[in-house]
Order: sequence, then C-alpha cells, then structure tokens
Amino acid sequence: MTTLEEPLEIGGVTVPNRLYRAPLLECAGNGPNAVDTLIDDLEPAAESGVGLICQGATIVRGDGGCAAPGMTRVHDPDFVSKLTRLTDRIHDHGSRIFLQLEHGGLRSMETWHAAYRRENPTLEQLAVSNPPWQLRALDRLGFLNYDPHVLSTDEVYELAADFGRCAASAVDAGYDGIHLAGANMGIVQQFLSPFYNRREDEFGGDPDSRLEFLAVVHDEIRDRAGDVPLITKVPAETATPPSPIVRRKLSLGDGVEIARRLEQIGYDGIVPVQASVVWDMSIVRGEYPDRAWANEQLHEEYDEAFGGAHRRRLVAGANWIQSRQYDFEAAWNEPFCRRVREQVSIPVLTEGGVRERAEMDRLLGRTADPEVPACDMVGMARPFYAEPKLGARLLESAADDTGKLPRVLCESCNNCTVPQVTGAPGICRTPTVLRKRGELERDGAYERDDV
Repeated sequence: MTTLEEPLEIGGVTVPNRLYRAPLLECAGNGPNAVDTLIDDLEPAAESGVGLICQGATIVRGDGGCAAPGMTRVHDPDFVSKLTRLTDRIHDHGSRIFLQLEHGGLRSMETWHAAYRRENPTLEQLAVSNPPWQLRALDRLGFLNYDPHVLSTDEVYELAADFGRCAASAVDAGYDGIHLAGANMGIVQQFLSPFYNRREDEFGGDPDSRLEFLAVVHDEIRDRAGDVPLITKVPAETATPPSPIVRRKLSLGDGVEIARRLEQIGYDGIVPVQASVVWDMSIVRGEYPDRAWANEQLHEEYDEAFGGAHRRRLVAGANWIQSRQYDFEAAWNEPFCRRVREQVSIPVLTEGGVRERAEMDRLLGRTADPEVPACDMVGMARPFYAEPKLGARLLESAADDTGKLPRVLCESCNNCTVPQVTGAPGICRTPTVLRKRGELERDGAYERDDV
C-alpha cells in the first residue's frame, strides 16, 4: 500500500511525496517582473509541502507558438538563468520543480486571437501537415484564421533541437526535470495524432513514425541536458466528436501503446490524458463559467481577443454547449492511467478531476484492496488557483468530526479559465470559495505542522 506522503523516484530524482501541482497558466510572460510573478504563483505550493511543482507550459521559440497570452518563453538562456531565483525558492522548501516545454503549432494565438494577429500580421502557424478539412471549414466560416507553415523534415529536426536547448538551459537554472506538453492539442499531440499528421517522411505515416518526433526530442534533451528526468503527457483522443465528423484519432489503445513505446525510448514518466483533437472543455470539464462571461468589465478585452461582440457571444455559446457535453467527472483519466500502468514500469502520474484526499488514497492503491494502484503520483491544477497552499490540508491529513478526509474547495466552475484569454492571471474568482479559504486561513489550515 502506497501513501500520498511516501517519496517517489523519477529518473533518479527523489520527490519527497506523491502530490504534485499540475501545469497551469501562470501568465508571467518575460517582462521585468516575470520571475517574481512565477515565485508568487509557485512557491506557496512548495511552502505547503507539495512534492513536485510542474511549472506551466513555456514556449521553446522566440516568436509564435503561444496558445494563450502571457505564456513565458524559454528560448533565451540569459532569461532562463534568472529563473534560478525561482528554483532556489522551491528547493528551500524541500520540493522539486519540473519545467514544461511547449509549442502550440496550429493551436497558437496566431490562429484564434484577433488582436494578436493584427499586431503580428506576418506570423504563420507551424504545422505538422496542412490543417484537416474540419479546421479549414472553421477558417472559411471565420471562427479561426489559418496561415500555416508546414514544417520540412529539416525544420522538424531543428524544432526538436530547440526543445533540447531549452531543456539544457533549464537544468543549468536548477530545474529538477523536464515535462513535455504532449497533449491539449499542442504540437507534440499534432505529431502523434492521425487527425493532424499526414506526413510522408520519417515523422508521419504509421504510428511508429508519428512517434518519431518525441524520440528525436528525447535524444536532443539527452545530448544537451544529460540524464535529467524527462516526462511527457500522452494523449488519447477519446473526447473527440464521433464519426463521420472525425474518423482519424488516437484511441485509448493507441495511447497505451504510445506510453509503452516511450518507456522503451527512455522517458522516465508518463501522464496519460484523455482529450479531444481540438481545444475544448474536455481538458477542464465542469460548470459553464457564467460569472466570467457575464463580467462586463472584461467584455471589451474579450472582444479584442475574439474579434468583436458577435464572436464573443458565439464562443460563449459554444462554451455553454461543451459544458453540457463534458460534465465534471471525478478522476476522469483513471481508466487510461490504469491501462498504461499495466504496461509500463516507469511512474504514471494522474491528473484531471481529482478533488478529495480519499480519492487520492484510492488511486494510489491504499484503500481499495485488492485493487492495484491506478498511478504513482496524483496531481491537480485548478484547485491551486483556489488554494495556493493546498498541500498543507491534504498531506498528513486527518478525518474531520464526520469521519471525512479533506476535499479541495475548487468547485470546477471554470470562472478562472475564461479571463485568461485576455492575459488575466489565473486566480479563483468565486466568492463562496474565497470566503471558505479565508475561514481556513484564519483557522491555520494552511500551516504545516512539520515547519
């Protein structure tokens, strides 16, 4: 039986416990206050005892590739060296920190953010292949705007080298590991997915060839950064609209096989994620964020992002429909994680809909004898917007007067997510949650007993 408090080794690095802060948008950018913003966002989790902090997706190139405003770029070693202040602060609390590397490809802001396109009219999206007909149809209807540059074979190798160069800079700055953004429709998923990848060179065609980009990225990181722990998200496109709308996608079985092959290549950990072939609410799941859409103070900025009030209303309407399609489901990646864990010997990390300590114990195999564990680490993302020092309530926790173990305050209302299209910081904006957090703070619930 494994407990949340037990240490875990990932690629030779010991993480002090099995709770991790999953990657989130920190909206820190690269300005003069970027490092301080990251410290303010990430240090509270470490201070509360969280074993592993996964910094949100950072972009491996100096232009293009951002999926949302305010993402931090890590192409410049001089900038990355300044992040030593962040890694030192995380290590001061005994935690470990991994840096997530990303490029948005067809999901980048140059596709969907109207104001960004006006300001950067010459930017093209990097594409694995020409966009699928479904996305080209959305382009013709005016919902998206594609001007793709399909990567040549040499350019694919150069992009992989950029991942390696950024990883090397991160290790020099004190990061304990590298986390690739392998899902959520970023360029890694676009290489893996038959929906996007119709290449005819060594990076496309059959499943093994579609996996080759991750193999080359692995080799580049090993050559440039050494034996740093290397993990990646692995997608299964199970939330994709059914045929005949989408015929080519990654099944759950495909995702399990990708994970098995990645262990053979040399990856040190896997994060299985069920998602869609497009950017939608399948990656967050929960309530329609009515408070965020109704906030008139943000309407002008929404209009700038989406291209006017009419498009804002269309996006909000699509958001409402998706919220009905993707109801909140506790630990929704559990079935995928279980299947992967049966096939690999490297650590399997799970996230997505984990909200209770009792659920974490079950996923780790502590309370469901003779059920085998579903994972080796348990992570959460949005709950850390609601409770930055959440770890203190979950680790070494005891049942309350009713016999229940702690549950996070996050209501999965998603009101924290929509404002981020304007570059707004990722914070909880739900009054009931903020009031409860204030009560817990006054009661000392976020103070660690071992400090």
